[in-house]
Amino acid sequence: MFNTLEIKKILVTTDFSEFSHYAFGYAIILAEKFDAELSIVHVIQPTITPSDFAWAAPPPNLSSEHDELVKQSLDRLADELIPDNIRRKTILTHGSPAREIIETGRKEKVDMIIMSTHGLGGLSHVLFGSTTEKVVRKSPCPVLTIRHPEHKFKMP
Repeated sequence: MFNTLEIKKILVTTDFSEFSHYAFGYAIILAEKFDAELSIVHVIQPTITPSDFAWAAPPPNLSSEHDELVKQSLDRLADELIPDNIRRKTILTHGSPAREIIETGRKEKVDMIIMSTHGLGGLSHVLFGSTTEKVVRKSPCPVLTIRHPEHKFKMP
């Protein structure tokens, strides 16, 4: 039986799009209300070469430089969007976004995942499906999905 709602850890995702930034507003409100810690996660996907759809990894030194730049951007985003009174940490991971978001949620023992319904999308959405849909279906905890008000809803 459901007695109380206890949210001590929230995971919020970002792909650095305007859509994902909009979800931060909800994450901040809930973190303040429940005095919860926010974990901000960004997933770097492997590169796909269009000619054969083979997975390719960048050279090791380029990869670490890229990771450092992305981590700095992630930290800067957290500093800009999240008030100082909220405990937070940034997490950078590599792999399939849906899988990494779910695994990070498990590892961090989060009580809720907050993410936008749309992100950068494009060809990857056509080839692999919606990250949000996959997370909602497989997540071990509740997922709050946020639709940006300027994104028009279209019936399938």
